[in-house]
Amino acid sequence: MNEQDQIKALFSASISTKQTAAETMAEDIAKAVELLEGAVKNGNKVLSCGNGGSAADAQHFSSEFINRFHQDRDSIPAVALTTDSSTITSIANDYSYDEIFSRQISSLGQPGDILLAISTSGNSGNVVRAMQEATKRNMHTIAFTGRDGGKMANLIQGQDIELRVPSETTARIQEVHLLLIHILCARIDNRLFNLDE
Repeated sequence: MNEQDQIKALFSASISTKQTAAETMAEDIAKAVELLEGAVKNGNKVLSCGNGGSAADAQHFSSEFINRFHQDRDSIPAVALTTDSSTITSIANDYSYDEIFSRQISSLGQPGDILLAISTSGNSGNVVRAMQEATKRNMHTIAFTGRDGGKMANLIQGQDIELRVPSETTARIQEVHLLLIHILCARIDNRLFNLDE
């Protein structure tokens, strides 16, 4: 294949993964929307976390909630646990890297809050610990995963929701994770503020 064909093949792979995700994940995405809507209506917030590209996704989600998605509206409380370098490095130094999110949750998390936990493999140690701490604090988790769901899949309980992308490829999983963020934001804007995309 020439370079243009290689590029088109990557587009096709992304589109195919998204089409499969639409067919297999719509019901759970709708449940996640309802969980978020209920939390926001009750005055709760969303704490988000992940590593690398997933950290960027956590921050992307938080910015869309706090600022706006497509149209002006009231701010929605959200905190990306990936942004405070002094807190993260002090926890990593004094305890361990696996505690960088769970220590923040132990301070900031309240019953009824939502943890948006993002890991393409489902096995990120610090995200797993974040989910465990969220459960202790009577929070609910929306887990973005891929592959077989990893260790995070085994921590889903009660009202928690796993949104597992049907792919083994990190890039395809991340592409769907970004789409999930936009879907959740669009649906919350619609349900809480009657805003359409």
